[in-house]
Amino acid sequence: MKYQRLSKEQLEELHVEFINFLATQSITADEWNDIKANNPNVAEEEIDVFSDLVWEGVLAGAQYLEHFSKDQIHLFKLQEDQMYLVAIKVNNEVIDITTAEGYNWLRENLLNDEVVFYNASKEYGSDKNLDKFKLIQQGANITKGELYNYFTKLIQGQEK
Repeated sequence: MKYQRLSKEQLEELHVEFINFLATQSITADEWNDIKANNPNVAEEEIDVFSDLVWEGVLAGAQYLEHFSKDQIHLFKLQEDQMYLVAIKVNNEVIDITTAEGYNWLRENLLNDEVVFYNASKEYGSDKNLDKFKLIQQGANITKGELYNYFTKLIQGQEK
């Protein structure tokens, strides 16, 4: 398995897609029930293959990732050949930007000397979807990129 097996809840959400996946392999409902009952290892393998297919589609479509920690925000823009990073670091141990109060402090103090912005770019390794997946495993979430675009404009405005 290349990525991670979908949870029971995720599989239930994708029930119709899983049925279609089995149908593409000419596996009927009766055959699937027989496989689950008599060949659980084969059933597990089919679920793993399906999970990887779902992850491939999700990762290929992901354009932005966000990761928040107590004192940092990492915002990624996922392009074809490389990813771009905008990072915000709060150099104040009292502030926790994962809380509403800490995030509000950040919004009100973006130009404070305790707030530092970084940006960088990095080419993908041999498997860009796996690179994206590793970021998700570390806690990043797929987003629409509003924060990335907001902070990119803010940084560009500071550079002028």
